[in-house]
Amino acid sequence: MMKKCWMIVFLMGSLAIGNPAGAQGFIKRYIHSFLNDTSDISKPQFLLYPTLAYAPETSWEIGFSALYVYYANRDTTHRLSEINAFTFFTLENQYGLWMDHANYGPGDRWFFLGRIRFQSFPLLYYGIGNDSPPDFLARVDANQVWVKERVLRKVRDNLFFGLEFDWQRLQQVRFVPSEPGATLELPAGYQGSSNLGLGLGLVYDNRHNVLNVRDGHFSELAVMRYNPFWKSEFNFTTVLSDNRIYRPVGKNNVLAAQLFGQFQSGIVPFNQLSLMGGESLMRGYYTGRYRDRNQVAAQVEMRFLPFPLRFTDRIGGAVFAGTGQVFPEIRAFDWNRMVWSAGGGLRFLLFPKKDIYTRLDLAFTSEGSGVYFFIGEAF
Repeated sequence: MMKKCWMIVFLMGSLAIGNPAGAQGFIKRYIHSFLNDTSDISKPQFLLYPTLAYAPETSWEIGFSALYVYYANRDTTHRLSEINAFTFFTLENQYGLWMDHANYGPGDRWFFLGRIRFQSFPLLYYGIGNDSPPDFLARVDANQVWVKERVLRKVRDNLFFGLEFDWQRLQQVRFVPSEPGATLELPAGYQGSSNLGLGLGLVYDNRHNVLNVRDGHFSELAVMRYNPFWKSEFNFTTVLSDNRIYRPVGKNNVLAAQLFGQFQSGIVPFNQLSLMGGESLMRGYYTGRYRDRNQVAAQVEMRFLPFPLRFTDRIGGAVFAGTGQVFPEIRAFDWNRMVWSAGGGLRFLLFPKKDIYTRLDLAFTSEGSGVYFFIGEAF
């Protein structure tokens, strides 16, 4: 079963509750502040809005999303930094807090890139391998903490090198078979685990705006070691390669492409295997629909930012396609077993001076579809 989710912004209604007259004036000023974007381009900007979503395994979900963007020392020659946060609560008593960030220090000498996840939220488990069934085998109820951070120092123009840190903890794990009474082969880590990975990362990055790249490159090569010596319950190694290129096509359009690989050796817990799917790469697949020790995936996207419309210059769109595969070892990779995803979406220019769009994507696969609503491009 494919997870389907609808994200709805209901800012006006939620703010009007309790004080309609006062809220109406605040709403007008709030909406005007980012729709017209009359502020100084160097001034930091903050956006907060409520969200509403529905998925079969969670029921209704209520949350808040926030975005903070700024230039270090308000110097627009620096790269645009961003902090993106999301918190939610469902009618099934599930909850979570997510935060992603990409922050550049003065002179772009330091680069801090990472994400934090804290959630009590069900995971759908389809099994391991590229031949896993289209219907999930079990719902995994668990509490999860995930902190991944990179602290990188510029060693020359656009080239950064530094430490990477990855800590994942899964607790109070319970596998609930999709069919009552069914026998399920439980994977490594089914009782939960805490794993700390330490490693090194080399990043080439000449993007000026990470939320909407018009022209540039991003490439990361990282090696992470999870070892019982520093209290990791599992002993394994991860090598990650993420390469992206962005090229302008005409005045407003952008052609973007990504090639991603994750390769692991050792005994890896099921929640830290290479997971295919999600809101960024291989859209249309549930995150973890396919999982195994190794993954190779690629995608290409054509962005029209904005459309050449006479009545507005704030609406754009995109079309995209991707392909990928998970496999247990390198020699098991088979070009004939690649899976695909494709789709398109609309874009709305949220902050014109900082060139930041919000996106609504509809993605299709051979098994179903997915809907995604986020600020910033998928990659």
